[in-house]
Amino acid sequence: MTGRVIVITSGKGGVGKTTTSANIGSALAKRGHSVVLIDTDIGLRNLDLLLGLENRIVYTLVDVVEERCKLKQALVKDKKNPNLCLLAAAQTRDKSAVNAEQITKITEKLKKDYDYVLIDCPAGIEQGFQTAIAGASEAIVVTTPEMSAIRDADRIIGLLEAAEGIESYKLLINRVRPAMIRTKDMISVETLVDTLSCQPIGIIPEDTGIITSTNRGEPIVNDEKSLAGQAYMNVARRIDGEDVPFLDIDKPKDLMGKIKKFFSGLKKQGKEQ
Repeated sequence: MTGRVIVITSGKGGVGKTTTSANIGSALAKRGHSVVLIDTDIGLRNLDLLLGLENRIVYTLVDVVEERCKLKQALVKDKKNPNLCLLAAAQTRDKSAVNAEQITKITEKLKKDYDYVLIDCPAGIEQGFQTAIAGASEAIVVTTPEMSAIRDADRIIGLLEAAEGIESYKLLINRVRPAMIRTKDMISVETLVDTLSCQPIGIIPEDTGIITSTNRGEPIVNDEKSLAGQAYMNVARRIDGEDVPFLDIDKPKDLMGKIKKFFSGLKKQGKEQ
């Protein structure tokens, strides 16, 4: 049985696509799967930083393509999880250094030895995007509840539908803030899903811990107390085929929140009586 190749894309930059790639890859590896992450954002690589592997990169994707090394030589094992490997992007080249045929050849080789091959796609819809999706049969579209991000996600979904190799795609909604949704300052998850007509595979709450984990070079999925970490782990479980309910990210986390919820419940009871 060959592995699955999933491209993680967004259209718009800055929505958390690389963070999503690092966390889903780590979550699948924690579940016992063999996983390779490929950074195709040539010239602007960041996936190595998020995994804390920046000092271990010797060879890159471009080195493999230009036959300066073998594919296995370029794969860097994760420090904490031997099931996870990274194929890093080159920093000193541009996106024209790798084409669709070359990335397909690499993914074909990797899926013979690994359960999952995850491709971190560059932002935009130009050559870098077309190259990244070439080797994949599945896609996860990352967006945030903002109009510009939703519009770009809609454009990406249209391109994925037109792509020959993509058999299925799902939506991951990042940086959701329940308090802002309640005050109607943020688009609701239901409205977003309805607008894009795309099945969600994950709803990730806004979590300041992600900034800390990124700076440490450690995916937040390794923090079991983090709500975002739990949400990413649930995405991995859904990718695996499990039927997992979405987290209740609207739970009050502090004492004041619990007290307010308690009193609002009493007020409702009083009105009903």
